[in-house]
Amino acid sequence: MSAILSADDLNDFISPGVACIKPVETLPAAPPPTDSSLEHEVILDGTPGAPVAPTTNAPAEISLTDCLACSGCVTSAEAVLVSLQSHSEVLSVLDSAPGLKIRKDEASGKSTVEGLENPDAKLFIASVSPQARANLAAAFGGRIGEQAAGDMIAHLFSGSNGLRAGGKHGNGFTWVADTNATREACLVLGAEEALGEALGGNNKATKPILSSSCPGWVCYAEKTHPHVLPHLSRAKSPQALMGTLIKTTLSRILGIAPDRIWHLAVMPCFDKKLEASREELTDSVWAGDGKPGRGVRDVDCVITSKEILMLTESRGLDFFGLPQTPIPQAERTPFPDPGIQQFLFPPRRRRQADPAAGTSGGNLYFALQYVSAQNPGSKVETVRGRNADVVEYSVVSAAGQPIFKAARYYGFRNIQNLVRRLKPARPSRMPGGKPVGGSRKQVEYAYVEVMACPGGCTNGGGQVKVDDPVVAERKGTVSKPGPQEQKDWLAEVDEAYFSAEDSESVAEEVAADLVGGISPTKIRDTLAHWASITGIDVDRLVSTTYREVISDVGKDKTTDTERVIQLAGKIGGGW
Repeated sequence: MSAILSADDLNDFISPGVACIKPVETLPAAPPPTDSSLEHEVILDGTPGAPVAPTTNAPAEISLTDCLACSGCVTSAEAVLVSLQSHSEVLSVLDSAPGLKIRKDEASGKSTVEGLENPDAKLFIASVSPQARANLAAAFGGRIGEQAAGDMIAHLFSGSNGLRAGGKHGNGFTWVADTNATREACLVLGAEEALGEALGGNNKATKPILSSSCPGWVCYAEKTHPHVLPHLSRAKSPQALMGTLIKTTLSRILGIAPDRIWHLAVMPCFDKKLEASREELTDSVWAGDGKPGRGVRDVDCVITSKEILMLTESRGLDFFGLPQTPIPQAERTPFPDPGIQQFLFPPRRRRQADPAAGTSGGNLYFALQYVSAQNPGSKVETVRGRNADVVEYSVVSAAGQPIFKAARYYGFRNIQNLVRRLKPARPSRMPGGKPVGGSRKQVEYAYVEVMACPGGCTNGGGQVKVDDPVVAERKGTVSKPGPQEQKDWLAEVDEAYFSAEDSESVAEEVAADLVGGISPTKIRDTLAHWASITGIDVDRLVSTTYREVISDVGKDKTTDTERVIQLAGKIGGGW
């Protein structure tokens, strides 16, 4: 949520939150060597020769699991993620061994894998978010759209003039998918969940349902407001759903272990790296007994928009010089399953249709459209809240009766007001007494879209910012940008986010139940097909769980031996 840290910043002191469960511990400074002849000499503070108190703290060493369990470190998560999930990690994995290759037999139509004899060889797949593409399009200088930026990223990952042109083994990514595919599935799942139609089995969310695709918000809720956890949507985020879809499908069809598939996600937010490290998003859950464990992660690494530029710089490439045209069809590898191929790589390009949907995926907007489609003659009414990041919506019938109420809360200041209103009252200890506490103003919404970043996902902490040198260089600016320049920059990113155009060579999709350009029936059919490939129930594939993270601040400390064992276990989790 804060600005990106470079590798040079890793030695900076990291200020933990007040309630951090892993506070920075400093040992007393070693006493200076003493001269036995001066054993009884008194030295006053400030005089020459007096011991000088240390002015800086030692660098903090915090693991990913620690970050998931803290209560508000300022930049500790980002420092760890730069070192563990970074562009350097991408290059290291690509150079570790020759990559697996897919060969399709034209006669039988079956795909086979080459290179399995090397136990270190992996199959590389990347997925890219539209917010990251829009950010890099704006960084280009505003002369290209989000679609062209996506083509440049595809050439970087899988083209002959990208990462394949260098490195130890000339590895690249076999597929580069658009997370808009799984975003559409998440929109349908979220809307059905909000209406109580599906998802979650016995683990259904309690209304009002709060969106859960923002990992910063989810971590905040788990650490500080466990009373809202029953309200969190059980639907996975597009990043998580993409990871599960890719690894389950490929491992079943190709007959390879999930740990031979390496999935990279390009996202606008550092907290997406924390999401990727969650134990709930591993094969020990969707292919096991449903309980968190140390299985194979669905997303192996997450890098941000700015780290894309760092990746190209590390390989001596110019990102802005890469081709802005799609990779030729002859150079693309067909996905092993035609149905999933159609879903992930459709002939008709997906786009963000309406600015009213916002730049965070459009969960709330689609839910409103979904309800309106089921109630002919209804309309959506909007009431702005105390600021631009709080908006209330109502679907009203033709007779003027409210059918569905929802809201949007962006930014932690607004989120705090929301969670206070959700706080339940405590039962009184006195016989017959009234409940104590709780909010007097109860939440009447059926669904709330919650995002940690003011302005939404295009303003994520991992995005290229207006004050980054690459932006200043391409814009030719010399002065330090102020608040207005930052606002104008975000407007450029938002404009690029909605800049994609539908393919003119493919006829418009026709579906009887089309809602906001998405067919819920087609999504359900695709999910059912996916479940038939894996042999796993759809609910288990598309849903996730949450847990309260309890701080140990103020509690009895464990022994040094116990702490070492615990930290060793945490550091090894998932990596």
